[in-house]
Amino acid sequence: MQLAELVRPRHRGGDRRPAAALGNADRAEAPAPANGPKNGPTNGPADDPAVERRKDADGMAVAAFVLGLVGLLVMNIVLGPTAVVLAALALRRGTARRGRARLGLALGIADLVVLAVLVTVDGTVVWGFGG
Repeated sequence: MQLAELVRPRHRGGDRRPAAALGNADRAEAPAPANGPKNGPTNGPADDPAVERRKDADGMAVAAFVLGLVGLLVMNIVLGPTAVVLAALALRRGTARRGRARLGLALGIADLVVLAVLVTVDGTVVWGFGG
């Protein structure tokens, strides 16, 4: 028996006892998955697809905020719409960072407003701080 089996409980159906606490009849060794843990049984919330999806959504919320913020200064024609799309996806997937996703959405929209003002006033999509 390996150390990992002693430390980590193995879940079998509705029985939540560790493998060491099960009787001899229940202690049959399962073959190891051929291609890693993705093909085998899940070992708790770390392998749960919903947790992975939420982590992705949290990353999208942070990326939307950063891209929206940077888009106010440079490349708002690209970064603004990207921030809007990432923020919308993060909110749709149920991110835990809803505030950051909303800020990313607002900053992405602000990027597009700045772009519209620049095109209307100067006829250009490039702006700078100097004269």
